[in-house]
Amino acid sequence: MNLKTFIQQNRQDWQQLEDMITQFNKNRAKPTNQNIEKFDHLYQKTAQNLSYSQTFFPDSDVTTHLNRLVSHAHNIIYRTENSSWKQLKSFLLEKFVGLFLEQWRAVLVATLLFIFGGLIGFIIVSQNPLHLDVLLPDTMANILSPDDLASNAQADQVDGATFSVMIMTNNIQVAILAFAGGITFGILTVYIMIYNGLIVGALAGLFWHSGSSYVFWAYIVPHGVIELLAIFIAGGAGLLMGYKLLVPGQLKRSVQLKHYALRSVQLLLGTIPLLVIAGIIEGFITPADLSLETKYLVAFITLFGFIGYLLYGRFRQLKQATV
Repeated sequence: MNLKTFIQQNRQDWQQLEDMITQFNKNRAKPTNQNIEKFDHLYQKTAQNLSYSQTFFPDSDVTTHLNRLVSHAHNIIYRTENSSWKQLKSFLLEKFVGLFLEQWRAVLVATLLFIFGGLIGFIIVSQNPLHLDVLLPDTMANILSPDDLASNAQADQVDGATFSVMIMTNNIQVAILAFAGGITFGILTVYIMIYNGLIVGALAGLFWHSGSSYVFWAYIVPHGVIELLAIFIAGGAGLLMGYKLLVPGQLKRSVQLKHYALRSVQLLLGTIPLLVIAGIIEGFITPADLSLETKYLVAFITLFGFIGYLLYGRFRQLKQATV
């Protein structure tokens, strides 16, 4: 491609980006949610154009112009005048919700993989509890027993704060690993989702066999609802990235990786508050001396709370779009 053709094909995008930069600098504000996606798209595309121009037209005025545009756009996106709190609020209430709703299919696939593993684990162990030793490491297989949990003996010995930190750390690690598995074309993510489902299903099968399912789930669902939602989202992020690497379409895999890795990272970051909440519940409410019905009530509250959070985030998006 010669310089003239290069300019003709991209001039309109450059002009739009320059116009938006002028507008944002005039208002002294970060791009609003109404046009942030467009601005980000133009910024990313112009940055790619700059890279191309630096390679093939390093001494041209076009390269100098594009370098200036990209630099100004970068400063607007990462302008430090806005408070960190406003940026965090915007991300959690709008950006993350938008990404979740856009990528719900990938999250659903991750959920189904987990359920698939759970069903296998449940069927195997419910038929013969001794199979638990085959499916799980010895240390994990010996953590819980129906008699101990039913008598609440374990709960009385748990340090809530320590337990909360331990669980929160473990779940964040699982979420990160499920996300990072996307770089393996999603293969590692698939394994993680199925294996973690297998663990839960196997334990459920053990307690079902002993007739303690109601007690078991009362100690799982209070933190499990929000915890599993976070892991499903992280798994969906990994699957999305892996799928785009496996089926890149007309774009190069490196381009797809750069674009979808960013979206996946944002999805992963959005799960951190969910995992923190789950860790707190698991450390302080799950082992607490509360009725089983109260524990189930906490599970429903977390589920409807998450649904309400999504609805509120969607409402904010629609409101911004009409401004």
